[in-house]
Amino acid sequence: MAKDGGLDWDGLLKWSLANSDGTQPARQLTDEDRRWFMEAMQAQTVDVVRRMKEISLVMSTPDDVLQSQGVTPDDIHNMLDELHEHVESIDMANDLHSVGGLVPLLGYLRSPHANLRAKAADVVSTIVQNNPKSQQLVMEANGLDPLLTNFNSDSSITSRTKALGAISSLIQHNKPGITAFRLASGYAALKDALSSDDVRFQRKALNLIKYLLHENSADCSIVTELGIPRQMVHLASSADSDVREAALGGLLELAKDKKSGALADEEKLKSVLQSRIEVICEMSQDQLEAAREERQLVDSLWKECYDAPSSLREKGLVVLPGEETFTQPPDVAGKFFEPALRAWSTPKQDGSNISESAGEKKDAPPPLLLGPGSSYGSSASQNNGA
Repeated sequence: MAKDGGLDWDGLLKWSLANSDGTQPARQLTDEDRRWFMEAMQAQTVDVVRRMKEISLVMSTPDDVLQSQGVTPDDIHNMLDELHEHVESIDMANDLHSVGGLVPLLGYLRSPHANLRAKAADVVSTIVQNNPKSQQLVMEANGLDPLLTNFNSDSSITSRTKALGAISSLIQHNKPGITAFRLASGYAALKDALSSDDVRFQRKALNLIKYLLHENSADCSIVTELGIPRQMVHLASSADSDVREAALGGLLELAKDKKSGALADEEKLKSVLQSRIEVICEMSQDQLEAAREERQLVDSLWKECYDAPSSLREKGLVVLPGEETFTQPPDVAGKFFEPALRAWSTPKQDGSNISESAGEKKDAPPPLLLGPGSSYGSSASQNNGA
């Protein structure tokens, strides 16, 4: 299983490919195969937990101590890159708090270095995405506050954008998070973001607005009072296709709420939609296929506002031949595999898991390491940086 004291990743990869390429019927694993595979994955899980403890120790070390040892902001950024790689596993993300790393990570949201603030927000976004447990932990650690501060007023547009991405991941499917965002004048900050010249920032703000309106139509009145619908109508003719689609999606949510009167300036909206219809009608086949979502959004919004199909539908441009029969390709590998790290951190019958058992070991405090703890860590960091 091991080479030079480390995990035999080449052997593990070959074994995985040989047993999951989908070209042969699934075969029963021998006890030896099963034992070898699970021992290999257990060894790697324990190694990741150990490495996360080392990273947590570094993040908890005061800046002046790090500087006295020659640690630079670039070193810290590389370390956060490695941590980002580890917490892409939801189980490792949930373990970060138990190994003492979550609060120090949130501290980097207040770093004097913009690239570290941005990277910390990026890591937080991954930790909390579709992860109720870590969402709760971040909320309890007051992690929303520095994210809101960076989103509102950071001098770096990259840091602002990353903070917005983390906020979106934190509050989605998280009612306490949505309430806290609303009470912190989050919609006013989103309005400001729509005025930015950065299309990525605009797009993230539009997508969050669309999500919030879909979750709670009562927020349409807040959005209307702030004048956001006018901004969205303007952005529906943006030169960036993703911004256009996000704006159209948000407008569609507003149009469904008749009580708010959010789309009172229907002439301006109608003019924008007619302009988009004219552009779509002139598109080549390849362009039409790329604009599938926009075509359908324009038609849906027209029907919602004017209670009639758009001319795109009359010309057969809403659903192109073959699109209505599209199906997802079959999941071949999924029949054979469960994510190994997820499987190993699933609670056993006695309520324990591999991460907890790893945490029980009373090792001496690790040295102040910034480099990867294994050959695997090295390759993971390089891949992430690429």
